[in-house]
Amino acid sequence: MIKYLGSKRTLLPDLVAVLGRFPELRSVVDLFSGTSRVGHALKRAGHRVVANDHNAYAHALARCYVAADREQVIRDAERLIRELGALPGKPGYFTQAFCVDARFFQPKNGARVDAIRDAIAAKGLPPLLEAVVLVSLMEAADRVDSTCGLQMAYLKEWAPRAHNELELRVPDVLPAVADGPCEAHCLDALEAVRTLEADVVYVDPPYNQHSYLSNYHVWETLVRWDRPPYYGVACKREDCRTRKSAFNAKAQSLEAFRAVVRAARAQLIVVSFNDEGYLGRDQIEESLRERGEVFVVTKDFKRYVGAQIGIYNPLGQKVGRVGRLRNREYIYVVATERASLGRPLASILGDLGARPEPGGDGVSQAETAAAAASGRVGASVR
Repeated sequence: MIKYLGSKRTLLPDLVAVLGRFPELRSVVDLFSGTSRVGHALKRAGHRVVANDHNAYAHALARCYVAADREQVIRDAERLIRELGALPGKPGYFTQAFCVDARFFQPKNGARVDAIRDAIAAKGLPPLLEAVVLVSLMEAADRVDSTCGLQMAYLKEWAPRAHNELELRVPDVLPAVADGPCEAHCLDALEAVRTLEADVVYVDPPYNQHSYLSNYHVWETLVRWDRPPYYGVACKREDCRTRKSAFNAKAQSLEAFRAVVRAARAQLIVVSFNDEGYLGRDQIEESLRERGEVFVVTKDFKRYVGAQIGIYNPLGQKVGRVGRLRNREYIYVVATERASLGRPLASILGDLGARPEPGGDGVSQAETAAAAASGRVGASVR
């Protein structure tokens, strides 16, 4: 899957273990699905997953990794990916924006993206099959990018992986689950939580001012294929200025979180959040206690790569200071008034407790840390 800030890769065993303690709860709404790592893991564990995210690239990932069933799409997907992978490059909008005006990819790979994406658009594929093919292209481009894992900036000199040839691979699409078809939605979080119902609602909201649309605007454009106007060194989509989430605004984030918690239609609410976000642990727990009994699992992790290497300006000069290098990730579990569990949460989850564990983050670190140390970071964060 793509490199992603806030990825729950290292938290997946704990999330799966938490829900494994409630075998009677079979369906899960993943309200902020992002890369769909969580939804993919829960589907693999046999849950019927309903994924939601308001960004188009995340919706494509959810269609591929959650809603699509291997039995239905794999044969056509394999054929199409072989066919598309053989296309020669043809430079267009993507190459100009992200290889010439910005330097996220080498032009040879940008031209391949242009050619393949145009071919996908021309085929008029069924939505789930199209999503599998789009994810194959997104992930192929991610493997040859020249960033620190975020698209707010690119490296001043090419990352070693950027010299590789773009190669399409078939995504890990899972078989159907026994409890019914999984789903993928593209709704605002509050609309989704009021509309979608399941045994469990999993909430992993944005933590701070950094918008996922701005952080991954290249993927948004790749999926939408709408050739938008762009601005700044990073060639962000113009709508990054206007498509805002209340969760990215400090003055609005707490009320937005409370509104989601109050509206959740589930027996269990599971929330992951860390200690460097807008909301403090006391605020989160106070909000959750409105719905019922709360249990907390605490994990200790290495912070994302940008926090470790610092921020650099367009001249490659380091600006600001690196703060703490680790954070705590909390998994909150709430048994709501709808639950009929028969036992308190502490007796069900007590041995999970607080287990500090060293871990990585969702973005590749080795190349980018070395690059930053030598002052090779390019575009500024704007």
